[in-house]
Amino acid sequence: MAFHDLKILAVRPQGGDAVAITFDVPGDAADKFHFTPGQYLTLRAEIGGEDVRRSYSICSPRKSGRLEVGIRAIEGGRFSGFASALKPGDMLKVMPPEGRFVVAPGGGGHDYLLIAAGSGITPMLSIAASVLEEEPESQVTLIYGNRTTNSIMFREELEELKDRYLDRFQLLHVLSREDQDVPMLNGRIDAEKLRVYAEKGIIAPASHDGIYICGPGDMTELAAATMRELGAPDSRIHMELFTPAEGSLPTASERAAKAETASGKVEVETILDGTRRRFTMDGKKQTVLEAAHEAGVELPFSCAGGMCCTCRCRVSEGKAEMDVNYSLEPWELEAGFVLACQSRPHSEKIILDFDAV
Repeated sequence: MAFHDLKILAVRPQGGDAVAITFDVPGDAADKFHFTPGQYLTLRAEIGGEDVRRSYSICSPRKSGRLEVGIRAIEGGRFSGFASALKPGDMLKVMPPEGRFVVAPGGGGHDYLLIAAGSGITPMLSIAASVLEEEPESQVTLIYGNRTTNSIMFREELEELKDRYLDRFQLLHVLSREDQDVPMLNGRIDAEKLRVYAEKGIIAPASHDGIYICGPGDMTELAAATMRELGAPDSRIHMELFTPAEGSLPTASERAAKAETASGKVEVETILDGTRRRFTMDGKKQTVLEAAHEAGVELPFSCAGGMCCTCRCRVSEGKAEMDVNYSLEPWELEAGFVLACQSRPHSEKIILDFDAV
């Protein structure tokens, strides 16, 4: 999928250490940038002579006419530091929307539960605003965790939604470093707190049509496990990780062991936008994405950490195994999908179809 050069229309401060960036989408690219609430954009820039890419969720409502992402500063983060200096009129390379952490509004009345922490609010804002606007009979409950009031991203937009949809939008701010009058809103979003919300009838995990969880890995996985414990079926729980859970990354020795079992000299064929490219690689030394880059074959990617799904492809011939996987669903694994950034061939030839859906 090709990148497009988009002009920045606006840069707005958010939550102290974050910015919201709005893009100008030319008319001839409007169809390509039509999005479903919850999807993300991959941004690309040359920083310090290096090609750097990052994925950021779209935060604007679907019918707003805006294409906007929220970027929170990360200590030592190359792209987030670069983004903090961007200004209106600057150009960025942007890939059209991708992602399956989505809600497609317009199908009648639903009851959604959204659980977010920190910058995990970005897809949730788009989902909540779009659902409330496009589904007049739907209800949305948002539990949003932050450190302090001043660190809340899109605070004004959330309060406007609350005021506009008083009878259909329930918003709970949970603060870990600032005391509030209601004790159950103090601290972090954890299992105990979620159980209390269920006991008090604030949430009903077994009854929500969809439960969407986004933020740091530890919070996301803990919240999902608690939802299951409280009766929510797996089919209704959707997660988007911004960072892996602590302890979930494989050790160097575990990675080395997986690399050792991979095939050596391998013929790789990729299918992307209908075009076939071929190169050879050593699976014991490189992942498919690393080998493609070395061979001058451009493949779609963003985080390169197994979380964003930008490099998702289907193995149509041969065999591959991944070092880690934080984003592919069980049905995708059964259908033969892998992440190129984490895959090593286990056959002498492999064909990877990036056009498969």
